[in-house]
Amino acid sequence: MRKYEMVVILDPSIDERTVTSTFEKLVQVIPAEGGTVDKVDVWGKRKFSYEIQKKTEGIYIVLSFTANSATAKELDRQLGLNESVLRTKLMRLDAE
Repeated sequence: MRKYEMVVILDPSIDERTVTSTFEKLVQVIPAEGGTVDKVDVWGKRKFSYEIQKKTEGIYIVLSFTANSATAKELDRQLGLNESVLRTKLMRLDAE
């Protein structure tokens, strides 16, 4: 099991009060495959420096989790298929 950090940018039209519950449904693959969600940090709406899919702002979420590499790839794939997700960035944290 390795530690990962993922930055997810969601569509700004999603209601900000329901972002956490919506995002928890999206990351169900992690506990289903034996991993753990360590921290979910919702940054809220931020402006982009350039347009992404004709949008000028998005809701940023930083997710820290522990899982194997296959689970991390599957999570990234599933988030890429979701229409409310504009961008994702998955990073493996080095051993300290």
